[in-house]
Amino acid sequence: MKLRFFTVWMQEAGQEAEELNAFLSSHRIVSVDRHFVLDGANSAWAICVSYLPTAGRPAPEKRGRVDYREVLPEAEFATFAKLRSLRKTLAEKEGVPAYALFTNEQLAEMVRRRVVSLNGLEKIEGVGPARCEKYGASFLAVLKAELPAEAGRDGEGVP
Repeated sequence: MKLRFFTVWMQEAGQEAEELNAFLSSHRIVSVDRHFVLDGANSAWAICVSYLPTAGRPAPEKRGRVDYREVLPEAEFATFAKLRSLRKTLAEKEGVPAYALFTNEQLAEMVRRRVVSLNGLEKIEGVGPARCEKYGASFLAVLKAELPAEAGRDGEGVP
């Protein structure tokens, strides 16, 4: 583990803050300790960043936002939109962020795979038994109502 120290002066925080943010976004951060030093016009944040060396590996690529309206066919996007609406309603009821229920990618996979069973839902990456038990019935009800029945399906969706 390595350490890097930063001082972000309150009077001229712009450049130092940008340097800190650039460092944080391009390294594997273990912890950040920060302390505010109050000294009138000389007040500043003293910051110690613990990070793991990347051993020559480039920083991971950040994914761009996906516009599912462009990615999914019109009928599938309509189902996706209904799933997002349901997710929003349930998340607001529970006071949690929407992505805590399912991510947009997981919702899109539900539609793409034509999931109509808990077993099919569990096959989506990142969706485990706890989420299936808690939210599965609500999301499957929308999927079953929206997705056309297709011959040869096993009720779990496309593998």
